[in-house]
Formats: sequence, C-alpha cells, structure tokens
Amino acid sequence: MSKINIQFTLFSAFYTPLIVTMAGGFLQREGLEYEWSVSPPGVAAVDAVTAGTAQVVQSAPSQAFNAIARGETDYPLHFAQVNEMDGFFISARDAEDDFSWKNLEGAEVVIFGGGQPNAMLRYACHKAGIDFNSIHTITPGGADAIDEAFRAGEGQYVQQQGPYPQQLEAEDLGHVVANVGPLIGPCAFSSLAASRDWLDTDMASAFTRAYTAARLFLNEAPAQEIAALEQSWFPGVSPDALTKCIASYQQLGCWTPHVEITPAALEVTLDVFEFTGGIPQRYAYEQVCAAPPAI
Repeated sequence: MSKINIQFTLFSAFYTPLIVTMAGGFLQREGLEYEWSVSPPGVAAVDAVTAGTAQVVQSAPSQAFNAIARGETDYPLHFAQVNEMDGFFISARDAEDDFSWKNLEGAEVVIFGGGQPNAMLRYACHKAGIDFNSIHTITPGGADAIDEAFRAGEGQYVQQQGPYPQQLEAEDLGHVVANVGPLIGPCAFSSLAASRDWLDTDMASAFTRAYTAARLFLNEAPAQEIAALEQSWFPGVSPDALTKCIASYQQLGCWTPHVEITPAALEVTLDVFEFTGGIPQRYAYEQVCAAPPAI
C-alpha cells in the first residue's frame, strides 16, 4: 500500500469527516495506509505541505488569504470542504433556557484571541445585533487552554468546538446555550489543502474517493455508530458526550455530503474577513480553491 501523511491544524470531533476517512477504513479500501499528526502550536499545518512532510492537511480557506497577502505564489490550495458551517458552541456556566446573545454584553467570555474562530465570533455578534467590544474577553490560548481556564472558574461563558462543550455538560460543568454557525450560515469554514502538484496524482484521486465515501457515510449513519468508530481517538471523552457532539454537527449541517468548496460558501467567508478587517481586498475563488481531484 502507498502511505499518505495527513496533518491536522486542530484536532476535535468537528473534523470527523477526515477522522472517519481514516478510522472507518475508507483509505485502506483505496489502497492507502496513513500516518497522522497535529501541527505544533503556532505552526500552520499548511507548512507541512510546503515542507513535503504531509500530503493533505486540515486547514481553512482563510489560511490562503495570508499567503496571498504576503505575495506568495506557490501556496497550497484548498480542494475539499471539511465543514460548511462554523462549529463552535457557546456554553454557559449555568443553564439558561432563555439565553439571548444580548447576555454576552458585559459578560466575561473565554474565547480564541485571534484567527478564524475570533473573526467568525465577531461576525456572529454583528449578525446577532450585539456589540462585541462590550464583551469582557478572556483569551488564554488554544483549545486546551480555553477548556482549562473555564474549568478553573474563569468566565461566565466559553467558545469551544465539540466535544469540549458536550464533555463539560457530561460533568455538569457547563451548558450549551448557542451555536455560532446558524447566525453566519453556510460558509467555507474548514477544508483540506494540498500542493498543486499532488492534486494531479493518482494518490490524490484515491484519497478523494475515500473522502467522498466517508462524507456520504456521515450523512447516513447514526451518530452513535460514528462515535463508536472514533471513540479511541478521544480517550478523555465519554461515549455519550461524543455521540451528542456528532449528532449536533449532523443536525447543524456542518458535514454536507458534497466534497467541493462552493464559490458561494467562499463568498460568505470573505464577507466575514472583510467585516473584521482581516483581508485588504476580496480574492477570486481560483486564488484560494481548487476543484477536488477527479475520481
């Protein structure tokens, strides 16, 4: 079998489409063995493509915005979607059956300090009609640091991807009160990226066949079956919490079955970064994305 190296920018159940492609045996059926890793803190996964240490990386189309702004020309292209909607949850320390986004104004909220999670939250607050600058933000670092800070008593609310919030609920330490995604709608949120040369290879076609089959499976299988497939990848998460997380993402529509990143979805992401001042200009689809390899 040929071996494919895959790297994640962040590792969470939000990226189940890529995890299940590995854990569900879809790659093996296409004659591919795999090794996987998570990029070190502060290092972009797309750097592994440039370095030749990974063929496919979990990233975000917005990552290309940085490369374009720097004047680069041979940066990785984003050829498949992972999530077509923001998958961050807002959890409260106490249950709030009557939660309103207005509740965040004046409150202490533990969030990501920068990057796409921060930009999307700012835009969601704008869409909700609240003043993001009125929020008392706490930004301890990455996903683990955010979870640790909230568990240690910081913040009234917290911004997290699954399965962190579902595990907090399982331990009665937090309660999911809102989803960021529906305020923004379908967008080019997270993606798979690769080098231009690799996208023309037989391995790229085999990978895409496996990934396509995995996405179809995710839209047909019960959440409990999917959770069982990847439970060993989340040793600190209870089976019930992982199942609840996966069911939430299925219901939100994060894992739409089509593989390609649509121009319409990219336009929404450009709206977000234009609003937050994260891009100097809007970029053409072809500058950021490529069609999935032919299968």
